[in-house]
Amino acid sequence: MGAADMGRVLTEATIYNTSDHADEKVGKLTADKVRKVVVAEALVDTGATMFAMPKSLIDQIGLIKQYEKRAMTAAGLTTINVYGTARVVTMGREVATDVLEVPEGSPVLVGQIPLEAMDWVIDMRSHKLIGNPAHGGEHILELL
Repeated sequence: MGAADMGRVLTEATIYNTSDHADEKVGKLTADKVRKVVVAEALVDTGATMFAMPKSLIDQIGLIKQYEKRAMTAAGLTTINVYGTARVVTMGREVATDVLEVPEGSPVLVGQIPLEAMDWVIDMRSHKLIGNPAHGGEHILELL
């Protein structure tokens, strides 16, 4: 469940290697062989666009670097590594997303695009994630 710390919105997230997850679904792997990491306090950051993790966690679930991309950070324009797809599960909702690398010691970041895909919004009064009020709190995808 989301929690607040000095106005920050934090949530638990389980991040799976998507290839392993798919192999489990078709019986090629058992659940205990699926590489995943559970992060107790992922930072929900609507100022970030994508999903990002430190390299140690990326390595833990075995993602492979796909390419480099220019990115605007708090420190200015830089080049970052982009890794293959992970399946991110937050409070029962999930999304498949590429993973950007952030420096060690940085929190896992859940940006605006994965938030929208999971249909979560930030309740500014309680500083936690809630289901999109426009959808009555239910997880509804908008295709139009």
